[in-house]
Amino acid sequence: MPSAVSPHPLTPYGWDEDWAAAFAPHAAQGLLPGRVVRVDRGLCDVVTEAGVVRADTEFVVPHDPMKVVCTGDWAAVDPAGRDPRYVRTLLPRRTAFVRSTSSKRSEGQILAANVDHAVVAMSLAVELDLGRIERFLALAWESGAQPVVVLTKSDLVPDPVALSHLVEDVVAGAPGVPVLTVCARDGEGVEELADVLGRGTSVLLGASGAGKSTLANALVGADVMGVQAIRDQDGKGRHTTTTRNLLPLPGGGVLIDTPGLRGVGLFDAGAGVGRVFAEIEEFARGCRFHDCAHESEPGCAVRAAVDEGELSQRRLDSYRKLVRENRWIVAKSDARLRADVRQDWKRRQADGRAAGEAKRGRGPWRPAPPR
Repeated sequence: MPSAVSPHPLTPYGWDEDWAAAFAPHAAQGLLPGRVVRVDRGLCDVVTEAGVVRADTEFVVPHDPMKVVCTGDWAAVDPAGRDPRYVRTLLPRRTAFVRSTSSKRSEGQILAANVDHAVVAMSLAVELDLGRIERFLALAWESGAQPVVVLTKSDLVPDPVALSHLVEDVVAGAPGVPVLTVCARDGEGVEELADVLGRGTSVLLGASGAGKSTLANALVGADVMGVQAIRDQDGKGRHTTTTRNLLPLPGGGVLIDTPGLRGVGLFDAGAGVGRVFAEIEEFARGCRFHDCAHESEPGCAVRAAVDEGELSQRRLDSYRKLVRENRWIVAKSDARLRADVRQDWKRRQADGRAAGEAKRGRGPWRPAPPR
């Protein structure tokens, strides 16, 4: 009876036939495949079939910040015997979770590469910020990953009716997204979350104090991430994770834990915003003007939906905010779009002045013609 073929040592980290095919040219050069599990100041830890090795990223430091080595990348590294060992190149990414940096240069920052699920952790120790959830979801959809919202510290909402209402609020603003409640400390909901994540790669995202490290420990089944107690005055946890780490899960798959995120700026996430606010974009198809801003234009189907109670004003305000922000960040790196934005502002100012004149009885109001 023929013996079974042993799986590749990197299979638990997501290695498959497609990655093997992409790596073939590098294998012919004697390089080893590996997955980046941690990056730290120009060096990174890479898990290979021979174990975890420390490698220098000098040969893959590009001018483009979107191409820097990131946790979750698949890399080609020098074989054993080289000192120092280098990451020679990265395999093309399947997905990437990107946010805008805080700089004024309109740059993106990659938080995790080659992820299948983007887990957005929100603590129930404080009032839920639905707008922040929508922002995370827009980036998650744009990354190519499947978003999952996890409401952590569910034990702090002992009333099941109140908890149910909170979940309903999140579900209403997260079409197509699983929403789970978890108490990682007690293990409640952890198994269900592990089933959702499956055998792929997941990245764990959220603000400091959202309980990400505790949740990571619960999913891994060991205390691999340091945690600290929540503060008494506001129920928030303290910042503990300082680097992005890739952790294998006992049931298969891997988890990338990330430091707490204070800012979650959009970065060219127009399609992601559209997914999050799918109902608004559906209503917008009925607007009289194709470039309707859903403010004071006549024949606005979106405003009509708000007036008729089919759409909440909060959702519309959040949608407008994210659309404006995303268009602005894209315009900062696109001269033609910057001109379009300025032209759009001028048109809206003209509309506002004309509307004011009409209200004062100085003539009929007519919208400025579209560009």
